[in-house]
Amino acid sequence: MIEPDTIKLLRECDAGIKMGVASIDDVLEYARSDKLRRRLADCKSEHEKLQRETEHLLDEYHDAGKNPNPVAKGMSWIKTNAKLAMDDSDATIAELMTDGCNMGVKSLNQYLNQYQAADEVSKDIAKRLIHLEEDLTEDIRAFL
Repeated sequence: MIEPDTIKLLRECDAGIKMGVASIDDVLEYARSDKLRRRLADCKSEHEKLQRETEHLLDEYHDAGKNPNPVAKGMSWIKTNAKLAMDDSDATIAELMTDGCNMGVKSLNQYLNQYQAADEVSKDIAKRLIHLEEDLTEDIRAFL
């Protein structure tokens, strides 16, 4: 029998990945530095790989997944566009992405603690997503 925690954790990973990809898409065109643009594009690609894995598992459990909270997504979009309208520098992009990644890491760690009965495959996806977000924040610190 499948633990409900497995599906719940996968849903949260699904929503987090979608939020991360959308956030990268929101800032990517503004990146001036080739290094920053490449790093963001690489991170987006890694998120998309995890997305496919997550969707495959959710399909196996006959679950449609989860979209990001519309209010959170809308607030993120407003904050991003407002900040970039005032200052569309690489430093602003790095700040926005760092804030988003930190929120994602916090949320994912909370979900790992909340859904402890989830299977190891699902936990591994969450941990890899956390690792991706932590690596991105470290890699873009030079742009802050």
